Amino acid sequence: MRVAIMLFDGVEELDWAGPWEVLTMWSALERRARRTDVEVVAVADSDAHVTCAKGIRVLPDTTWTALADAEERPDLLLVPGGRGVRALLEDPPTLARLRELHAGGTQVASVCTGALLLAAAGLLERRPATTHHGALDELRGLDGSCEVRAGVRWVDDGDVLSAAGVSAGIDLALHLVDRHAGTEMARAVREAMQYDPEPPV
Repeated sequence: MRVAIMLFDGVEELDWAGPWEVLTMWSALERRARRTDVEVVAVADSDAHVTCAKGIRVLPDTTWTALADAEERPDLLLVPGGRGVRALLEDPPTLARLRELHAGGTQVASVCTGALLLAAAGLLERRPATTHHGALDELRGLDGSCEVRAGVRWVDDGDVLSAAGVSAGIDLALHLVDRHAGTEMARAVREAMQYDPEPPV
């Protein structure tokens, strides 16, 4: 199982880091049990650092070119959001890559405004989806055929999934573990992370 997490300048930190924690914890637990090999990589256009929305700089594990050269198509692609999404909405290579991966059998999941990229690529046509509550109208504007769902944490439409804003990506990632490895594993990941939200307000 190969999972790719898309990085780009202006990506929202928790949009990718929350799911990354869930998915790499899943990988570690599978490895410890000597079962399914789950590989999680962060991928970007180049191997230079990516500057996230709030300023932290991170290095991707690989590039899109390297993945293509190695013919290592991901089984799952996670597309986070952030202020950098708007610059990609009219970026032909990015949109073509999303379409090609999905057409080739890659399951695609967005977090927050990553759903806008899926819509711009045509992947949400006549599908249910969600995004950050502040971008629901923008999503409707990008694809009028999309059934935009407000007030939900995530939407699973089979080969295309979407999560609401920021922290909802953690819930979506746990759902993906549940879907691919079962409820027992998803609960083990949640317990290992001590993810049991109790907001103070």
